[in-house]
Amino acid sequence: MNLSNAGFTIGATAPKSFVRDGRAQIAFAGRSNVGKSSVINCLLNRKNFARVGSAPGKTSQINYFLIDRQLYLVDLPGYGYAKVSKAERERWGRLMEAYFASGLITQGVQIVDARHSPTADDRTMMRWFRDTGCPVTVVANKLDKLKKSEIEPSLQRIRQVLELEERTAIIPFSAQNRVGVEALRQALFGQSGVHS
Repeated sequence: MNLSNAGFTIGATAPKSFVRDGRAQIAFAGRSNVGKSSVINCLLNRKNFARVGSAPGKTSQINYFLIDRQLYLVDLPGYGYAKVSKAERERWGRLMEAYFASGLITQGVQIVDARHSPTADDRTMMRWFRDTGCPVTVVANKLDKLKKSEIEPSLQRIRQVLELEERTAIIPFSAQNRVGVEALRQALFGQSGVHS
């Protein structure tokens, strides 16, 4: 698969806009400041592909990116940002619930901050992924901010708090240092290199 052949398709703000063309959909979820866009950019070897928001909580729609005409990377709105209004949070919640209930997700990617214990929102998101029955990969981002001795305890804590099964992979990741990129490509696409 040519990961360089990627383009934005649509930003869905309502269930009627969800893409239903039979292609696989890999959904990326994470807190609004966890570096989700940076992970996607790193994965596709593109600088500003998924827009890195100037402020957390900016992505309020479900963004679809078509990869090599074969599958979609679906960038879900970042959650847990306090300054978003109650009405906006409720609209976001309804949109997300509709997407998770749609049966369209084929694989989930839950991005968490390697430095901190997963939040209540992270746990809720993991439950939503679990309820879809699709495989989920957890990305522990911002690894560059940890000392070497802190990495293993951090990964164990994430596994414990999110109540992950043994078969659920946790990929230590740093968009900054490009650590974990090949492992994530392998987990999602069954390939390592980006073909241009």
